Amino acid sequence: MSGCEARDAKKLVRSPSGLRMVPEHRSARSPFGLDEPPWVPDKECPRCMQCDTKFDFITRKHHCRRCGKCFCDKCCSKKVPLPRMCFVDPVRQCAECALISQKETEFYDKQLKVLMNGATFFVTLGTSDKSELMVCRLSNNQRYLVLDGDSHYEIEIIQISTVQILTEGFTPGGGNTRAIGMILQYKVPGSEELTQMKFTASEDFSCNRKLSASWLAAMHKATKLLYESRDQ
Repeated sequence: MSGCEARDAKKLVRSPSGLRMVPEHRSARSPFGLDEPPWVPDKECPRCMQCDTKFDFITRKHHCRRCGKCFCDKCCSKKVPLPRMCFVDPVRQCAECALISQKETEFYDKQLKVLMNGATFFVTLGTSDKSELMVCRLSNNQRYLVLDGDSHYEIEIIQISTVQILTEGFTPGGGNTRAIGMILQYKVPGSEELTQMKFTASEDFSCNRKLSASWLAAMHKATKLLYESRDQ
């Protein structure tokens, strides 16, 4: 096994919430992941934290695997996939958390694949007036943004500071817009200064524009998940 494969190795662990397939090394975890929340202790929740029903021998309490709060069966009956916490099977979640997890499923089922497949952009580094045509994609382990052209860059996702999606076609009346590029700021390991990259979609073919727009939309969603993981 190579050093890279060893770092990306996973193990099956059992927690009170269920079975999880997690990286053996914490440094190898996905930057979009979330930690399991601590459960509200049973003695601190005599009533459902949603409908205020009192718990007794008949009305049992359940913990939401996403927020850790305590609910009755009626308010916490849905079992929904939760890939951000690496659960193998769908897990019990309250109605509010289940809705959030269901929306995230589209990212994991569709947009993550779009990011990994990549798209072509003209990339401008810093204040340079020269741009380079590069294929940009998310690495399979989700931890790096890989740029390939005459040059090669690997930007660690956790080092990304800000992402600004550039659009055109906006009108005050709310007309249609499309993503045409983005500005990315990140820290190079060992430096406190921010490096900036500008990505501009290639206009050569309509199919390239469509693919680039889809990739940028997926990157916008990925950025939201990244910020949420940091704020946890």
